[in-house]
Amino acid sequence: MDSLSAIILGFIQGITEFLPVSSSGHLILMHSLLGVRDANPLAFDAVLQLATVFAVIVYFFEEIRVMLQTIMRKLGRLPVNEKDLVMVKALGIGTIPAIILGLLLERFMENAFRNPLLVALVLVIGSAFFMFAEYRYQNCFHDRELTPRMGWKIGLFQCLALIPGFSRSGATLAGGMLLGLSRESSARFAFLLSIPIILGSGLKKLVELLVSDTTVLWAPVVFGAITAFTVGLLAIHFMIGFVRSHTLWPFIWYRIILAGFIIFLWVFN
Repeated sequence: MDSLSAIILGFIQGITEFLPVSSSGHLILMHSLLGVRDANPLAFDAVLQLATVFAVIVYFFEEIRVMLQTIMRKLGRLPVNEKDLVMVKALGIGTIPAIILGLLLERFMENAFRNPLLVALVLVIGSAFFMFAEYRYQNCFHDRELTPRMGWKIGLFQCLALIPGFSRSGATLAGGMLLGLSRESSARFAFLLSIPIILGSGLKKLVELLVSDTTVLWAPVVFGAITAFTVGLLAIHFMIGFVRSHTLWPFIWYRIILAGFIIFLWVFN
């Protein structure tokens, strides 16, 4: 892989990881369009994922610091802010479903769905799910407080992201909306919930990349990671601001158009 292709893939990963349009789906498509034929594309994608998860950590550093402080104070039997403790519990419980299903199904799902036509189908199915979430939000919205039980349910929605083309941020954001959280609260929780899973998955695949017999050109990997980190920070900031006053419909239409484009390329290739 040359440096320009790595930078393009880093840009795609950085912007699509935090928008509800599916980063894995876009990476599969771009691998195909750029003609990238690395021996271990999933491992390279994981390095880009690590870069974006560090973008989340940097962006939400203060919230993460408070949660770590809350855990330490709770372990030391000191008084804690109840709202911060609820957030910690919700994130911890919400991470469990993706860990279990990820260990069981991740390899199968990534390989079975690493096909542009199947990604197009999932893009459309995900769009229908977002439409339903928007309909419920517009007609039945109650601005509820986050609870650990709600965190568990959002964690189940996050498992949909195991299917390339669905979108981790989209599944958790829409799931939070369905459960009564505001769009902004759902987006913030979705980004924080992504940290353990992406970090664990990325580190695992990075180790696979390091111990494999494949010769790795590290310069393109570094360029791609830096690009993904920088663009990821901007995408998080954009998305948090966007959902304060906008619906998911622009992303729904984008996903449908992208699915049509993929099918067109598949038919006329």
